[in-house]
Amino acid sequence: MNLLMVLFGLIAILSLVAAFRAIKAKNVLAIIFGLAAGLVFGWFTIMTIVHQGYPPMM
Repeated sequence: MNLLMVLFGLIAILSLVAAFRAIKAKNVLAIIFGLAAGLVFGWFTIMTIVHQGYPPMM
């Protein structure tokens, strides 16, 4: 679960970066999907850390 949290955190960060690049390019669909993916993966990462702690207990 530890590696999964790290990967989902990286996906959240990269999707938010992509959303900001899409804002610069004025691509509405990419903005929507980038922000949605960033929020979903970021929320999962944060709630996993809150629920299990970091590093997670096995």
